[in-house]
Amino acid sequence: MNARAELPSPAMTRSTPRGLPRSLTTGLRWLLWLAFNAFALYLVVALYVQKQMAFALLGLVVTGIASYLFINRRMYAQRYIFPSVAGMLVFVIFPLLYTVGIGFTNYSGTNLLSQAQVEQYHLSQTYLAGERFRFSLHPSPEGERLRIDKGEQGVFVSPPLTGEPDAESPLLLQPAESVEGLGDALALREVIQRRKALEQWVMQVPDGSLLRLYGLREVAAVQPVYRQDGPGVLVDTRSGARLTADMERGFYVDETGKAVPPGFTVFTGFANFSRVLTEPSIREPFMQIFAWTFAFAGLTVVFTLAVGLVLASLLQWELVRGKAFYRLMLILPYAVPAFISILVFRGLFNQNFGEINLLLDSLFGMRPDWFSDPALARTMILIVNTWLGYPYMLLLCMGLLQAIPRDQYEASAIDGASPLDNLLRITLPQLIKPLMPLLIASFAFNFNNFVLITLLTRGGPDIIGATTPAGTTDLLVSYTYRIAFQDSGQDFALAAAIATMIFLLVGAMALLNLKLSKVKV
Repeated sequence: MNARAELPSPAMTRSTPRGLPRSLTTGLRWLLWLAFNAFALYLVVALYVQKQMAFALLGLVVTGIASYLFINRRMYAQRYIFPSVAGMLVFVIFPLLYTVGIGFTNYSGTNLLSQAQVEQYHLSQTYLAGERFRFSLHPSPEGERLRIDKGEQGVFVSPPLTGEPDAESPLLLQPAESVEGLGDALALREVIQRRKALEQWVMQVPDGSLLRLYGLREVAAVQPVYRQDGPGVLVDTRSGARLTADMERGFYVDETGKAVPPGFTVFTGFANFSRVLTEPSIREPFMQIFAWTFAFAGLTVVFTLAVGLVLASLLQWELVRGKAFYRLMLILPYAVPAFISILVFRGLFNQNFGEINLLLDSLFGMRPDWFSDPALARTMILIVNTWLGYPYMLLLCMGLLQAIPRDQYEASAIDGASPLDNLLRITLPQLIKPLMPLLIASFAFNFNNFVLITLLTRGGPDIIGATTPAGTTDLLVSYTYRIAFQDSGQDFALAAAIATMIFLLVGAMALLNLKLSKVKV
């Protein structure tokens, strides 16, 4: 057989298995790459124009990585994991860095804007400096015009409202008699649609006075409250008082030092972190909540493991009949949504009408204050969370107990060991090692168990003397949430600083636990 006859033809080498020319598929790939980059760059520019610098930078980084992986042939395999990496950048790393960044500012409910936005807000404030006059908006061949009725002074019409409004070049009003071709006045709803554009125009009457839109049917001699007098300095046009930008407080302040809202965001360094550690009214509640959070997470793991292990051991007992029914009933709490169970328990523990207090009152003549006493409130939380968490540990222990050889227990019985000896010397040593990563995960989950605290106690009862909203049953995560969204000042920066400290603490504890359990990371 001729060896040359077995070689593929040139047409075959230039085609893909589906029959498309290789040059065409390459061109399609590059076209798709260009389209993706054009769309991504459009979004980046749009975010930059809206002054969303952080999001624009994020889009630029993700687009740059995607383009690098596409162009570099040696990174071909990494293309398949890029979606997961991009998702991690967008939904994990970026929010984390953004939160950390906010912790170094004074970002709050009173300091939401940038300095340029606050300055523009002050410069846009006006006051009424003269009479008000009725106006109407009319179409004309050259464009829409304003018709202003000044009563005895006459009726005036503006030039066509075309181009960009310029406060420095006001529109000169003309007598209505000199203007022809005005149509019927537009309806009020059409004026409302054009309100933002109409507010930008300034009109000058022949006598020299300036008119601006004042409401939906009137114009008036409106003057700006402030004028700019250098970078970061505003002057009140009525009194001559000066406002100066205070870059430490994030406010424009008057000559007496009084802040004039709204405020703007400024960099404060480690001030928020310092407040948490040095300010007594914040430090003491924070340390108390941190200690309770640590105890709550640890005790929950211990209690749920203990209950789950005991029940799993009982279900392994050969003398127990109807094991399938018992397994179903014991796992049933795991099938009910947690928020439903929590709300049910909130009703059961009601101090006045709850079934638990009614039962205790009939038996022992006592009605515990579950929601107003700190110790009882914490006990209630541990009881509820143990009920919610033990089915998970039960399932784990049932599976792991099956893997322990039965002959070990038989040999232990021959030696006269008690059930407690079996638990401590056989069962626990063989369960702890495979359970340790799951116990660490359970600890981390309960460390941030926001739903339980919010639905059951809402963090109460409150800690006396705290300047931030803090409760004796608050976890760090619910404490942070209350500072950010329930405090009157909405101190997002302080909440971000605490969230950063939570991340560092949980990360350090997780690494320590993994090292102690000798789990490879």
